[in-house]
Amino acid sequence: MASINTIRMFVRVYELGNMSAAARDLQVSAAVASSRIADLERHLGIRLFTRTTRSIQPTEQGRIYYPMAVKVLEALEEAEAAVQEITHHPRGSLYVSAPLGVGRRLIAPNVVLFQDRYPDIHVRLRLSDRRVDLAGEGLDAGFLLGDLPDSGLKVRALGDCARVLCASPGYVARRGMPCCGADLIGQGHDCLLLRFPGSREFRWTLQTPEGPQSFNVKGPYACDDGDVLTAWALDGRGVVLKPVFDVAEHLASGALIPVCEDTPPPDARLACLFPHKKNQDPKSRLFIEFMAERIKAALRRRAQIYQLPR
Repeated sequence: MASINTIRMFVRVYELGNMSAAARDLQVSAAVASSRIADLERHLGIRLFTRTTRSIQPTEQGRIYYPMAVKVLEALEEAEAAVQEITHHPRGSLYVSAPLGVGRRLIAPNVVLFQDRYPDIHVRLRLSDRRVDLAGEGLDAGFLLGDLPDSGLKVRALGDCARVLCASPGYVARRGMPCCGADLIGQGHDCLLLRFPGSREFRWTLQTPEGPQSFNVKGPYACDDGDVLTAWALDGRGVVLKPVFDVAEHLASGALIPVCEDTPPPDARLACLFPHKKNQDPKSRLFIEFMAERIKAALRRRAQIYQLPR
């Protein structure tokens, strides 16, 4: 297939009727111009111009080729203009995932603000507490709270979120106050489990004087929706592990109280993951930058509602 540069040179030689003038117009030497025309003729197996010492005239084949070549260049210019327009004025759909609590408390309120600023970008927000496969599910970006997968995705860290083990005052009055992770096991406390199909056991990693330690916790209630676990905890059904921002109002009001304060859970990293591409989609870049600023501000605001005693 002929290169765009050779086709463009043919069109300018045809229109200007002069090899040197076409070379000057495209800012190359006359030798380069002549070489490109020769390459095109060799590729097509025909002569496009008849040349004399004083003039250059298109052949019949050249006159047939010219309007087609112009259409090729016009189509290319339209494609380049469309791409540049999207780059400078992004538009289209953006598919994003987030855990339920993160999505409802931190992402969704800011999606409408993003939409107000960029009305031609339509965010399709998918909320689920399960781990999602960005590439396999056609997602442009995904928010994650917790350990980062070794997936080759690019990561934008957004902050460390304090977490808390908590229960209702009614549950503590009925079952006793667990002071550490060992109490959860030894005293047979009911733990509210965020569980997905295929999981066989559930471990909570807590900070002990000897370092991080995993506890194989159990309980009669399990769900793949973190908000359901919060509702069960408020109803006195057991102990739940939550990010503080997700239950700040309940902690501030006393509807939930911290437990196992001798072995608190470590902070969880909140991050945005997106595909590793040489040229990142302008829509994704705008969205991630917009969200990063506002999520950090939202975390600071929610930290003012309730702060864990340290």
